[in-house]
Amino acid sequence: MTIREFKMPDVGEGLTEAEILKWYVQPGDTVTDGQVVCEVETAKAAVELPVPFDGVVHALLFEEGVTVDVGQVIISVRTEGGEAPAEAVVAAPAAASPAPAAARAEPAPEARQPVLVGYGVSTASTKRRPRKAPEGAPAAAAVPAPAAPPAAPAPVPAAPAQNGTAQNGTAQNGTARYDGDGAGSAERPLAKPPVRKLAKDLGIDLASVVPSGDGGVVTREDVHAAAAAALAPQPAAAAVPAPAAAQAPAPVAAAVDPSARETRVPVKGVRKVTAQAMVGSAFTAPHVTEFITFDVTRTMKLVAELKEDPDLAGLRINPLLLIAKAVLVAVRRNPEVNASWDEAAQEIVLKHYVNLGIAAATPRGLIVPNIKDAHAKTLGELSQSLSSLVATAREGKTSPADMQNGTLTITNVGVFGVDTGTPILNPGESAILAVGAIKLQPWVHKGKVKPRQVTTLALSFDHRLIDGELGSRFLADIAAVLEHPRRLVTWS
Repeated sequence: MTIREFKMPDVGEGLTEAEILKWYVQPGDTVTDGQVVCEVETAKAAVELPVPFDGVVHALLFEEGVTVDVGQVIISVRTEGGEAPAEAVVAAPAAASPAPAAARAEPAPEARQPVLVGYGVSTASTKRRPRKAPEGAPAAAAVPAPAAPPAAPAPVPAAPAQNGTAQNGTAQNGTARYDGDGAGSAERPLAKPPVRKLAKDLGIDLASVVPSGDGGVVTREDVHAAAAAALAPQPAAAAVPAPAAAQAPAPVAAAVDPSARETRVPVKGVRKVTAQAMVGSAFTAPHVTEFITFDVTRTMKLVAELKEDPDLAGLRINPLLLIAKAVLVAVRRNPEVNASWDEAAQEIVLKHYVNLGIAAATPRGLIVPNIKDAHAKTLGELSQSLSSLVATAREGKTSPADMQNGTLTITNVGVFGVDTGTPILNPGESAILAVGAIKLQPWVHKGKVKPRQVTTLALSFDHRLIDGELGSRFLADIAAVLEHPRRLVTWS
């Protein structure tokens, strides 16, 4: 009988900590290899963590709501049979009661070595075992196990992996081995828990995926490539909720004393990293904002007609869909706006693809997932992508990969009744378009004042990448398409 420990992993984004949102198991529950045991929130997204071995939960070392450093033990499991990795085996305590919410003590290394954040130090080789062990060969490299510490009523918390003091054994990243139980598991594909979860969600057998990572590790890109090859896209939901941006974020959960004059709310997770990113963006990229007010009556009529089109039955058709399409048409006419600034090389990087970001207000804060290769999608495909993106964001399941490598962003402030604003660029992007409320207003149409549907667009852009002329042409083209939506065809 051994007790194996599972440490808070670095989910592959270079993060240093995560908050435990929810435990799905309790001490005494039976768990199997790959079973999701908890949900954690990093600075970028909520992620479910699967445990990499079979057994019975011995203790949950941290409570829900606690922020844990990468490399700290979060759960221990009693296992039977098989040989566990050296860093995961500890002496079984005499008492059956769960240990306090702290990690077990680990022997300190003889000397501190500088390491990357989230990675421990190993006296053994840092190479992973071969993907397939030869016949008769041991499944994993033999690593001397440290002497098991004696059981104690109050264990001393283990040092976080990022401070360089945690021994790593056979794992490279300060976590329990992702590839399972060591002995007898040489045939099991190597992959981190989030990648395994992604493969499970997409219905991909990891054993059939060709790995491209170091040491034969399967990466997210490998799984996505396998999914594309299998021609198994995610089905669109029959009933898609309203855009997340149309919903005000839920109030921050905090105990409010009516008699108190002030209430302090901790800022962490997505809200914390968003605040830091906005400060960095505002004081790094020179922002310029331009505005245009125009008549969108024809676009609103087209939205109503498309809703009745049998070819688009079951798809969500709304003004945001046509606004997104108008932005893509304007990018095609002004490709120089789709760029980024390389500070190190002092170069402008022109992008020949559009990853269109959609700002979404969620209970955990504002996030900006993006639609990959939006420029290549038809109107129906764009609608499906928007619906999927919004539904995933509202459920808090947006992955870090979905929020990376955006090129342009749309933020719909009009759903809150706001006419316009001066949005701040999403870091690394060239422009962001704020869409104001669409209202019935008096407007001069064909020489007469008539009630028309009118809105205001505000475009903020990085003046290092986009000068006034280019930014003005781009914004004017978006408005021209929405004022006369037939240009969706004539300009495409």
